[in-house]
Amino acid sequence: MRDNKSISVIIPTLNEEKNLPIVLASLPKYIDEVLIIDGYSVDGTVEIAKRHNAKVIYSDKGKGAALIKGLNMAKGDIIIMMDADCSHRVNEFDLLIGGINAGYDLCMGSRFIQGGGTEDMPWYRVFGNKFFVFLVNIIWRMNYSDLCYGYRSLTREAAKRLELKSESFAIETEMSIKAAKKKLKVIEVPSFEKKRKFGHGNLKTFKHGFRILMRIAKEL
Repeated sequence: MRDNKSISVIIPTLNEEKNLPIVLASLPKYIDEVLIIDGYSVDGTVEIAKRHNAKVIYSDKGKGAALIKGLNMAKGDIIIMMDADCSHRVNEFDLLIGGINAGYDLCMGSRFIQGGGTEDMPWYRVFGNKFFVFLVNIIWRMNYSDLCYGYRSLTREAAKRLELKSESFAIETEMSIKAAKKKLKVIEVPSFEKKRKFGHGNLKTFKHGFRILMRIAKEL
């Protein structure tokens, strides 16, 4: 499935000592590089990452800043972004890698196309996501179905071309918008989002929703 391309996986973490070992143990053996971008966890997250031979990089400015740092440092031909909370199914790697092998620059998991779904979105987050999707599609003439989902793959060249700036949870929205503006080849593949296994997430719906709206406005 890798088509002779090297593959890096980047995972932002903050106090994920219960979830991270499950995620790392489930990664396919063909992955060439795992980068853990840690926000200075105070639990055993970093020790667990090192035990699994992952490279640990530190960044405490937010999820977006962590992902940008990981994208800049990843050496793989294909880079997969995923969360550390067990919400992303590793058996979907074939779809994410297949999209890039088929010639696309960016392959985005979507919870809202046939075959996708979610166990972890209350109605107000579904509404907010659909509103942002509507705005982006209208303004940049795209046909996205999901915008605020972090399970994605892209080429290393595309990561450089995107020139991402968002330090917050608006990073996925910025990525989608800039992919449209820079005429990258983009495909969505179905993804099913599971509930976080342990602990509580750092997403604050209204706070981060406002930042996403501001990112859309800034890209105009």
